[in-house]
Amino acid sequence: MGSLGAHAQTFPKIIKKPKSETTPAPLNPVQRDLRLFDSKTYLQNLTKETDSLLFRDFVNLKRRLSIVSEDTLSLIWAPTNQLVQVSEKILIDSIWVTAFEYYSSWDSRKINIYDFNPKEFKDTVYVKLHDPFFGTDYKMPLETTQITSEFGFRRFRWHHGTDLRLRTGDPIYSVFDGIVRVRSFDRNGYGYYIVVRHKNGLETLYGHMSKLIAEVGQEVKAGDILGLGGSTGRSTGPHLHFEVRYQGLSINPTEMFDFNLGRLRSDVYMITASSFDHVIQTQEAVYHRVRSGENLSTIARRYGVRVSTLTRLNNISTNSILRVGQRLRIR
Repeated sequence: MGSLGAHAQTFPKIIKKPKSETTPAPLNPVQRDLRLFDSKTYLQNLTKETDSLLFRDFVNLKRRLSIVSEDTLSLIWAPTNQLVQVSEKILIDSIWVTAFEYYSSWDSRKINIYDFNPKEFKDTVYVKLHDPFFGTDYKMPLETTQITSEFGFRRFRWHHGTDLRLRTGDPIYSVFDGIVRVRSFDRNGYGYYIVVRHKNGLETLYGHMSKLIAEVGQEVKAGDILGLGGSTGRSTGPHLHFEVRYQGLSINPTEMFDFNLGRLRSDVYMITASSFDHVIQTQEAVYHRVRSGENLSTIARRYGVRVSTLTRLNNISTNSILRVGQRLRIR
């Protein structure tokens, strides 16, 4: 992994040139329509108004990033004084950059916002998790990380995270530096949960909390408290549901974190096509043959899907009579 070491970067200080009295004041970024935002013109104006470029070496705002083209081996942020959410924008050192430009995709309401087909992924992506040289730290999501339920197939559906034991009110920490992208409540699933977007291209999700503390758009460091543990949503008792995602798809957290020893397994994690084999498996069609005494509700509960999903996939209604031996598509 020595060849993958990060390179030192020096970000120049941004100095605004004094504006001419005849130069009209720019429009308030908050009043801009994102659909009409011209990133090319914006970046040209940005270079004219500053003595130096905002980014050097690794980050190039002149091209719209895809997650794969992001620099996942360098953990240095742009020089930031504050980051706030205003109409899905982020303020970086008083320079307005749309979230789409810098993060490729940004949505504070949905978890998976990425148009990513794992069947077409043939690359190998090296993700830098921790770099002490640049002062980028990591933190386990809880002070004590005892696994109560593993990542994998569970009760007729896939469990996309690792469950960790906690007591209601225990602090939950961000595992890496990042920005809070989602803060929400899912009554039938995650309960109170938060999604943090990390510079290395990963996202982490923290579910079933009793209280949310971090706000959307807030810049957090590894070890900052995101919320307090609980048992909200679809939960049988207090625990943390912890997920790691890349391009919106889950990855087994135990491949990165040794929860027994409370540390990372390696400073660099390698993502390959096999990382998403379980996603491809769950995307394949699943069928069920109706047995005596079963109805749509019992079948839906068994597979963890909605009755409306069964009726839509099988072109039937909730009043349809099921026959023993009938073949129903589940997903």
